[in-house]
Amino acid sequence: METNGKTTIKAAKPKHKGGRPKARIRRESHAKIRLTNTERFLFTAKAKEAGMSLSDFIRAAARSASVIARLTAEDIKIMRMITGLANNLNQLTRLAHKDGILTVVMQCGQVLTELHEALKYFNRHDRQDT
Repeated sequence: METNGKTTIKAAKPKHKGGRPKARIRRESHAKIRLTNTERFLFTAKAKEAGMSLSDFIRAAARSASVIARLTAEDIKIMRMITGLANNLNQLTRLAHKDGILTVVMQCGQVLTELHEALKYFNRHDRQDT
């Protein structure tokens, strides 16, 4: 505080407005889900057990969930190939019963190898998290 003769000059202080401080991360978007009474009870109980609010629990669950992608055009093509291989295997089995097993051993081995490779493709772990 300074004094100039008769006038007093006060240093400008910022006003403290009070109230709750502004949130650093502001959630402005809403997503609504419909739950049965059983689902809501289950989620609320799990959230309370974890010491979280229901919203925080659902956010955390959604973040940690893994989703398997739908089949792509390539996947559908391979599924059709598997169906065709299964049909070929069935025909070879019928032929083996008719003519004897030794006549179709090589053909069966080839079909089973192709089928094994196609199934290995669908069981890959990199399809899990997309």
